[in-house]
Amino acid sequence: MAIELPRDHTCFIHLTLLPYLPSAGEIKTKPTQHSVKELREIGIQPDVLICRADRSLPEDERRKIALFTNVPVEAVISAPDVDSIYKIPSGMQRQMLDEIVCHKLGLLARSADLSAWDALVHAIEHPLHEVDIALVGKYVGLTESYKSLSEALIHAGIHKRSRIHIHYVDSERIEGEGTQCLEGMDAILVPGGFGKRGVEGKIRAIQYARETGIPYLGICLWMQLAVVEFARHCAQMPDAHSTEFEAATPHPVIALITEFKAADGRLEHRSTASDLGGTMRLGGQECLLEPDSLAHRIYGKDRIVERHRHRYEVNNDSLPQLRAAGLRTSGRSSQEDLCELIELPGHPWFVACQFHPEFTSTPRGGHPLFESFIEAALRQRGALTPGIVRVS
Repeated sequence: MAIELPRDHTCFIHLTLLPYLPSAGEIKTKPTQHSVKELREIGIQPDVLICRADRSLPEDERRKIALFTNVPVEAVISAPDVDSIYKIPSGMQRQMLDEIVCHKLGLLARSADLSAWDALVHAIEHPLHEVDIALVGKYVGLTESYKSLSEALIHAGIHKRSRIHIHYVDSERIEGEGTQCLEGMDAILVPGGFGKRGVEGKIRAIQYARETGIPYLGICLWMQLAVVEFARHCAQMPDAHSTEFEAATPHPVIALITEFKAADGRLEHRSTASDLGGTMRLGGQECLLEPDSLAHRIYGKDRIVERHRHRYEVNNDSLPQLRAAGLRTSGRSSQEDLCELIELPGHPWFVACQFHPEFTSTPRGGHPLFESFIEAALRQRGALTPGIVRVS
């Protein structure tokens, strides 16, 4: 592209690592010099260097890098470790990265106004409250598996001026030791997942949240297991399960939809032998919310679009018995009339959804479902006051 287009149509930004050697007490710039040399050999001269390190880049090292890489000193940007990734944009702007890029591309742009972003960072650093959230999963040994969820909780905490303490709980631990590890939590979140391992532990966590009145948010498979738990203990279906895990269950409250209309109108046929990825309900799907439901109050609208990634669905044949026992299906898909949201009217805050709201949460926009969940956690903790406002 740089060859085919005028010079002011491209800008090369090279992200490079500057290791710090404690034994020498200095940052080593030689790896960066060599990486730029390799780029030059394939015809690329970086216009900007973003220098990652565990500390700020000293001015003398900055000038040294500029000298040996043929990059202007002002275009050697220091990117030290920070305690929150949301501090990075302001750090880049203070070094005029935005102006350097605009100048290289010949763009006349107004100076960026990061006041709203700075307000978010201020809210992170100066919370008014704290909440303890139990995240019950089976991949807790690698917490990055739940990164989108943990960030969505942080986003909600920003707008509710609350520091979120996430306690990762292994669902298999609950199977062996019981629910004592959930005591003292302000709310329980059970995220999505695949496979049978840890399922009964998650069902026990859901039962604990339902019976004790602790705010509960279940996502994807764990909405399905919330239906299973409710069917077993409230709807006189003690052997209820999902056919994904118990094909011969006498009460298949969760089942595989064998025929499903795709977004483009094609009729897909599914079975347990079908390709796992090829037969999922994927992407944005419209959901209709019941008036006067908790979900409707949370979203403030009749129709929502949320992203999906699953195969099994709540069995519509089981819904009359579940509703008669007190389960409310507050959201239905507009195209297939499938259950999307459930809630328990007599519970302080019990919501589970078939979709993944964490996929559309952002620092500035947040997500209404997570924000309402954190509000419920604050009420559970006894910390909710009229002074809590949404950061805008």
